Amino acid sequence: MAELGNILLTLARNAIASRLGRPTQPVGDSPELHAPGATFVTLTQHGQLRGCIGSLEAWRPLGQDVRENALAAAFRDPRFDALGEEELPFTRVEVSLLTPAEAMNFTDEADALAQLRPGIDGVIFSVGNRRSTFLPQVWEQLPTPALFMAHLKQKAGLPADYWNAGVQLERYTVKKWQEAQP
Repeated sequence: MAELGNILLTLARNAIASRLGRPTQPVGDSPELHAPGATFVTLTQHGQLRGCIGSLEAWRPLGQDVRENALAAAFRDPRFDALGEEELPFTRVEVSLLTPAEAMNFTDEADALAQLRPGIDGVIFSVGNRRSTFLPQVWEQLPTPALFMAHLKQKAGLPADYWNAGVQLERYTVKKWQEAQP
């Protein structure tokens, strides 16, 4: 698994470097790269988020998913300006490989919160045409289920205290790999 992680990190960095006209590193191959996979690529600088884009469902080959999400995180995350060439040397890349999401069954918000596993679950929140997700890594900043859920609702454009019977939750886990600090 560590070998796959190194390949995915190199693919992500190479995609960004290539777009910026910078040299790329040699990268190995693995059968897993050709099977469908869902990933998120997260970019940080000095411990602060610099971009994060991903796929919630495996609909294209894993290698392609990582490359496309790396480019999207670097150049198309609407929260940030496009990554500049001068930023690449101090940008840290993380790749999260998602398991398929599983629907959660709950009777109300308290029941849903009681089922969440801090630090383990990534959560997809949906109601009507609103949808948001947080990777399991977000538990590091939002350590309680109530806080995690409140921010997930806000990310979907809803008030932190919003709840109704139409809320749907799915959860997933990730295997993640992160580059060493630049």
